Amino acid sequence: MSQSTAKSPAKPYHLRLPATSANLGPGFDALGLAMALYLTIDAIVADAFQIDATGRNADQCARLEDNLILTTYIDVLANAAIRAPRLHLQLHNEIPLGMGCGSSASALLAGVFLANHFGNLGWSGQQILEEACHREGHPDNVAACYLGGMTASAMSENSVTTASCGENIIWGLNLALPSHSLATKKARALLPATYSREDVVANIQSTALLVAAFAQGRGDLLRTAMKDRIHQPYRMKACPLLPLLLPLASHPAILGIALSGAGPSVLIITQEARPSVLPDIIRQAAGDRSLEVIQTTISTGALEA
Repeated sequence: MSQSTAKSPAKPYHLRLPATSANLGPGFDALGLAMALYLTIDAIVADAFQIDATGRNADQCARLEDNLILTTYIDVLANAAIRAPRLHLQLHNEIPLGMGCGSSASALLAGVFLANHFGNLGWSGQQILEEACHREGHPDNVAACYLGGMTASAMSENSVTTASCGENIIWGLNLALPSHSLATKKARALLPATYSREDVVANIQSTALLVAAFAQGRGDLLRTAMKDRIHQPYRMKACPLLPLLLPLASHPAILGIALSGAGPSVLIITQEARPSVLPDIIRQAAGDRSLEVIQTTISTGALEA
């Protein structure tokens, strides 16, 4: 199939996409939470592909080869029989890579947004969301990145259904980041093929409470609602920070604790937005005074301009 050349918009394009924490304990492949740590991109048409990157993992983000943003952008347009205009991207990244914070979801969504804009595809928001979700293979991170707040999502072969809430809740989000990363593929390989009825029922109950907690702003529900029996117990060895921090769930300042996505980072939710004493408490529990702890809040989702 021959490719046509897109008539690209002359005006620059701005994107801001949040980090996400999926699962939130029991909501495996169904729930995601947008966090106010952002991948920010300013894009213009250029004579050659170029990325100027700042922020976290800037060297990796600036690579042109195997860059998920660019490969997604080019492939989406190729599937529409459009030759992708070359772009100059100015990129600032705040999202930890390979740490269970939705970096691949934000990159995929960025690539689809760029293709829609510079390829003049005219896609609706739902089409953009579905394209990115199907490329990711599961909807939880992508849906939360796009919609913000706490997002519940379900994906079939042809569609993605979502609902989000809690974007205005002023809870603190604390990310404890170990020094090593963990590939999602490796984390998924640790899970069993089947589960007992008791474990499944327990997770259904916890997930129902978790959605209610965000819908109603009920922080008192989170200690129970974030308990999981489907994926976290099987990922403990690959995510050794989690068993060290789970006992902190009884601390009065802490509402709930869970792996962030597939790990190895751990998400700790607090009633207060940025409790100053908490990073030291987390480091003490981890037995690591150099442990990185990022304090942030809930994000309202993707922004384009």
